[in-house]
Amino acid sequence: MIAIEHLRHIKAGPAQKARERYRAGSVEPTSGVAPGFTQANMIVLPRDWAFDFLLYAQRNPKACPVLDVSDPGSHATLLAPGADLRTDLPLYRIWRDGKLAEETADATAAWAEYPDLVSFLIGCSFTFETPMAEAGIEIRHITDKSNVPMYLTNRPCRPAGRLHGNMVVSMRPIQASRVADAATISGRFPAVHGAPVHVGTPEAIGIKNLATPEFGDPVRIEPGEVPVFWACGVTPQAAVMASRVPFAITHAPGHMFITDIPDSAYHA
Repeated sequence: MIAIEHLRHIKAGPAQKARERYRAGSVEPTSGVAPGFTQANMIVLPRDWAFDFLLYAQRNPKACPVLDVSDPGSHATLLAPGADLRTDLPLYRIWRDGKLAEETADATAAWAEYPDLVSFLIGCSFTFETPMAEAGIEIRHITDKSNVPMYLTNRPCRPAGRLHGNMVVSMRPIQASRVADAATISGRFPAVHGAPVHVGTPEAIGIKNLATPEFGDPVRIEPGEVPVFWACGVTPQAAVMASRVPFAITHAPGHMFITDIPDSAYHA
C-alpha cells in the first residue's frame, strides 16, 4: 500500500475539478480525464458480502487489485479527502439479484437502502495510459473519444465464498513493434492490473468478435496492430451477475472514480 501521508503536498486540482463536474451531473467516460491521477473501479456491497469480496479480490489480484476499502456505512476514501463516493463518479450501476436494475449519475438514494455498505476501490488500467501515451503509444479510445472496449473471457477467477465468475479484460490495439514496450510500461504498475494477460488471438480467451464488446465501445484496429488485453476492474461486475448478488453498486464501465493520488505513486 502507498503511504498517503507522504503525498499531501500533491496539488490535485484537476482530479478535484473532475469530481466536482460529476457531482454536478456531468457524465463522461474518464479515460484521459485528469491525466496523471490514478483512477479506480468501484464496487459497493452490504457488509454481509464484504468479506467474500475481499477474499475474492485477494485470490484474484490481477483483475481485482484493491486500493482502498471503506468502513461499513462510509462513503469516504483516503484516496481523495472530501470526496463523496455516492456522487463523485460520472455514472453508477445499481444491481439487484445479479441483474442490472438502473444506471444513474447519483447513487445517494440507492446507497441509503443499506446502512452498512462497504466500498472497494480497485485499480484501473487507465492509470498506465498516460505513461504509455508519453512513450508514443497511441491509446485508440482516447484518440477516438470513445469508451475502452471490455470483454468477458472464458478464464474463470478463483472462487471465494459465494462469489464466482470469469475475468473481464480491456483491449487496446497496439502496433506490433510496440507491444513489448506497452507490456513493459504497464508491468511497472502492478497495483493497477500491471502487464497484459493476453496478446493477439482473442478466440483463445473466449472472445468471438472484437466488434461486439460486452462493455464499452468497439475501437478501430489498423493494419499492423495487435489486440492486447489487460485484466479489467469490471471483473467484479461479472461476479455480481454470475453469483446473483442481492445488491451492489458499481461504477458504470469506463466511468471511474478519479483519486487525488498521482499515477507515479503506484509505479513499482
